[in-house]
Amino acid sequence: MIPRAAGRLLLTPVDSEAPARTRRLRSLGLGEREDASFDNFDAFADRVAEVTGVPFSMVNFIDGNRQFYAGLHTPAGTRKGSDLGATAAGSGRHVALDHGYCPHVVVRRKALVLEDVCDYPRFAGNPVVDDIGIRSYLGAPLIDRTGIALGAVCAVDTVPRPWGRAGLDTIKSLARELVSHLDRREDHAPRF
Repeated sequence: MIPRAAGRLLLTPVDSEAPARTRRLRSLGLGEREDASFDNFDAFADRVAEVTGVPFSMVNFIDGNRQFYAGLHTPAGTRKGSDLGATAAGSGRHVALDHGYCPHVVVRRKALVLEDVCDYPRFAGNPVVDDIGIRSYLGAPLIDRTGIALGAVCAVDTVPRPWGRAGLDTIKSLARELVSHLDRREDHAPRF
C-alpha cells in the first residue's frame, strides 16, 4: 500500500530512522556544510559518473529535513546543486526530501534500480522528472559501521538505461568503497 496524504500520493517514504541518522551525520561532521573532504566527495561522484557513463551522480547525505549533495557531478562540470533543484542558500547543495530517489534508498536500506522512472507511477511523479528530465536512476545506501544508512551514492541519466545486474553490482560496490572511506575518516578524526 502506498501512503497518501489528503488524497494525493506521498513522494517521500516515512523515515523513522531520521533522528538517529541526523545525530550520526553530525557526529561525523557530514551533511551540513562543505568541509575539507568536500573535494574528495566530488572526486568520488566524478568516478561514479565515469564508471556508469551518466551525466549526473551524487554522494548524498540525508537528515530528517533535507538532502545534502556532499559529492556532485553535473554534465557541465559546474557542480552546482541548482542543476538538480538544490536551493541557492549556503553551498547550493541542499535539496528537499521529495526531490529524487535517494530518500527511498535510505529508508529501504537497499539499492534501487529504475531503468525508466516513468514505468513506476510512484516514481514518475517525482519533481526531478519534469524539472531536470531524469529518466533513470541507480542508487545504493551508505550503511556505516553502526548500521545507520547515512545517505546514498547514485547515478542518474536523462534517458532510460538498462542497468541490469552489472549496474546493480557496480553501484553496490561503489557504496561499499565509500563507506570504507568514511570508516577510515572516522578512525583518523581528532579526538577531543
